[in-house]
Amino acid sequence: MSAAAVHSLWTTAAEPIMKIDAPKIEYGQLSPTLIVIGAALVGILIEAFVPRRSRYYAQVFVSVVALAAAFAAVVAMAAGGYGTTKAHIAAMGAIAVDGPSLFLQGTILLAGILGVFTFAERRLDPEAHGSRVDSFAAQAASVPGSDSEKAAVKAGFTTTEVFPLLLFAIGGMLVFPSANDLLTLFIALEVFSLPLYLLCAVARRKRLMSQEAAVKYFLLGAFASAFTLFGIALLYGYAGSVSYARIAQVVDGTVTSVDPALAGTMGNDALLLIGAAMVVMGLLFKVGAVPFHMWTPDVYQGAPTPVTGFMAAATKVAAFGALLRLLYVVLPGLRWDWRPVMWAVAIVTMLGGAIVAITQTDIKRLLAYSSIAHAGFILAGVIAASPDGVSSVLFYLGAYSFVTIGAFAVVTLVRDAGGEATHLSKWAGLGRRSPLVAAVFAVFLLAFAGIPLTSGFAGKFAVFKAAAEGGAGALVVVGVISSAIAAFFYIRVIVLMFFSEPKPEGPTVAVPSPLTMTAIAFGVAVTLVLGVAPQYFLDLANQAGVFVR
Repeated sequence: MSAAAVHSLWTTAAEPIMKIDAPKIEYGQLSPTLIVIGAALVGILIEAFVPRRSRYYAQVFVSVVALAAAFAAVVAMAAGGYGTTKAHIAAMGAIAVDGPSLFLQGTILLAGILGVFTFAERRLDPEAHGSRVDSFAAQAASVPGSDSEKAAVKAGFTTTEVFPLLLFAIGGMLVFPSANDLLTLFIALEVFSLPLYLLCAVARRKRLMSQEAAVKYFLLGAFASAFTLFGIALLYGYAGSVSYARIAQVVDGTVTSVDPALAGTMGNDALLLIGAAMVVMGLLFKVGAVPFHMWTPDVYQGAPTPVTGFMAAATKVAAFGALLRLLYVVLPGLRWDWRPVMWAVAIVTMLGGAIVAITQTDIKRLLAYSSIAHAGFILAGVIAASPDGVSSVLFYLGAYSFVTIGAFAVVTLVRDAGGEATHLSKWAGLGRRSPLVAAVFAVFLLAFAGIPLTSGFAGKFAVFKAAAEGGAGALVVVGVISSAIAAFFYIRVIVLMFFSEPKPEGPTVAVPSPLTMTAIAFGVAVTLVLGVAPQYFLDLANQAGVFVR
């Protein structure tokens, strides 16, 4: 056969092959996430190449600068109208750039900056072998109590890898509420969950408890991820696509073209209902709603307190953002199916969290059950299924996250010989010993309780108002009863701090560095400003409350 014939065969065979188009990525609109992930990669390089004594400063610097730059990018995009008039779907349908995603990303980034400040705190424990120590294990790989751990402490090692891990978690959280297809949602879920499992395991004190918390979180989180993934598979079988818009069209019955390979299963309601239930279940696990809350108290108690504060604030923001988008953008046609289920979940969550919190004797477990009750209150806003519902949830998440980080930052200050004094009996008389710390903590507790002139009251009022207008009046009644029950144990802690005698062998309050002071001061400022003059921020949440379809 001649060379020409072979060449002609080759070209005719190659002609029908389609040209693969290069993906069109809007890097400018994805910049907040890209900055944070880029900084996390830089953090890994710092661990590899920077001398050990300089790593801590380099990591803190890179983390704070990156988060501030990402926040500036979010503000610039919001100012450029990407939250309202220019809202659109970016990255070839994978990411939604709209009001809710920008609002939640801004909240997560601010919470992340305060998280870095509490992670970087090194003045609370006495110096060990001439070097300052933070909340994290000297060498995470060494067995607790072993010779290698003692050697690492003596050498003054610190686990500075926590900063890149934190940045990876934040990067995943930024994508999670703005994901516009189910695969992106799942990848973001894993990107922010895996670093959190690791961060829970690296406490300097009570290391076995910390590792136990991490294993529980990991196992239950893996189950929840598996359910989510199976749900995604069923929804794909139902709609023939993982894209939110396409699934919503199939649910509404407005779809035009059908892939013949999927025609057999498309529109099978069993797949839709089971798949949607499984994906929502994975999100409710992340939120900490009853009955998927069992991990929360153990993990909050065992994890290093700075990690607990960051996780309690930012994970809720990201997970509720994703839940809102799923219910409002993908499944609005299923409203009559998901609302009764969410009603039940919200009621059990509000009452369960509030009632069980009364029996707690550990301050971190008490705050964990309080966060479960708050998940129930926020679900009331989700159930409203109206634009007011979205904006009230956004406002509540913004208010709640800073109160939470502030409260856990205060918990790190109260110490005895064994590290943090988290047992409630140790907090007796704290108001006489250090009135300022006790007063600040009281402000946070009053905000959690939803007392007027705090951000908690403004948030609860907005959520309950939206729920009542959305026809969920009975839910509001349950919410008010739960709030009253919850107020009891918050006030009990305040009474314990201010009206009981301090014990002579009681804990001391450590003087923190300006980093933790900033985190706490910011928390107090947000709590009071949102409580006294919430209107501007409610309007902001209102403008940001429209999802791009």
